[in-house]
Amino acid sequence: MLFVGDDWAEDHHDVELQDVQGRGLAKARLEEGIAGIARLHELIGRQLDENAEADQVVIGIETDRGPWVQALIAAGYRVYAINPLQVARFRESTSVSGAKSDPADAHTIADMVRLQHHQLRPVAGDTAEAEAIKVVARAHKTLIWERNRHMLRLRHALREFFPSALAAFGDLAGADALELLAKAPDPDSAARLTTAQITAALKRARRHHVADKAQKIRAALRAEQLGQPAIVTSAYSATVRAQAAILTTLNEQIKSMQEQVEAHFGRHPDAEIIVSQPGLGMILGARVLAEFGDDPDRYASAKARKNYAGTSPITRASGRKHVVTARYVHNDRLIDALGRQAYAAMICSPGSRAYYDQQRARGLGHHAAVRQLANRLVGILHGCLRTGTTYDEATAWSHRTEQVAA
Repeated sequence: MLFVGDDWAEDHHDVELQDVQGRGLAKARLEEGIAGIARLHELIGRQLDENAEADQVVIGIETDRGPWVQALIAAGYRVYAINPLQVARFRESTSVSGAKSDPADAHTIADMVRLQHHQLRPVAGDTAEAEAIKVVARAHKTLIWERNRHMLRLRHALREFFPSALAAFGDLAGADALELLAKAPDPDSAARLTTAQITAALKRARRHHVADKAQKIRAALRAEQLGQPAIVTSAYSATVRAQAAILTTLNEQIKSMQEQVEAHFGRHPDAEIIVSQPGLGMILGARVLAEFGDDPDRYASAKARKNYAGTSPITRASGRKHVVTARYVHNDRLIDALGRQAYAAMICSPGSRAYYDQQRARGLGHHAAVRQLANRLVGILHGCLRTGTTYDEATAWSHRTEQVAA
């Protein structure tokens, strides 16, 4: 066995090779790219005999993606992605000085994979299709987060000098609001907007009850309000026009990326099973698949999948003290998707609603009950994926119905 610690940076990798006794065999700083990976293969080859297999090489690195990691996997090495927090805790357990350097971190990671690789999670063997879904699903969600940030910035600017716009437009990221704010980004120009201009913007945004909404918007924009000096108003209007342009572009790209998400996800063999789950459509289903991956051997049990999801609780017991708390270290994208699924499932799934009501009857708060429902839905999804079957309402909740009847 050969153990390799890889401390990576943007343009280089510090590596250390150890044998089973922990003796250092080689150290090097390798450049990122083909030349660097070739040099690593050469270093490893010098330490192995000609009959050795590639899976006798165990490599630890603080990331699970990128061309470097893919090259390691393609070579047949056993690659473990280690959380940087785990490395920091391990380093603290072996040294109290607080000293830190890239070569020292490579040594620490090599020690970790040598001593604890049986407790570490190997890089998942997801398919290229799942990786592609992850790329587009994460890009789509990131664009939505960016839109929310820019919408809040726009709202803040309007509140400071043009509060009537907030009363006029309920959705600042809507196409109608952005079009009108781009034309009239200050109170004076907004007050001069005609009913025809407002109506045309509402129609292009495909709004309902256009006539009534146009009158309400026009009245709100012409209402009296507190203002700012002219030069300050001019500065704010330039800010509003810029934010409106950014939000318009983001809306276009979000729509375009959504089409990519649906196209990639629709071709995946597990798509039918995932969208059959209550509360999961094409977009949420793609996010769930992207974050869980599609390696069939990654989760040994439903509990393992729940633990990875961050929906299962943590128990802290010591002596007479026994506390059960939520997991606060989790994949933010996955927990967000699962929470949204749970909310939607309460509407479309009688079993999910009944389970939520049971948790509330036990004295749990709303958010805790939703988290418990999400945890239960993860278990159902795991069973469906494991058996290759689509969701069935009666099968999923039959045991709970029997318990209530008893």
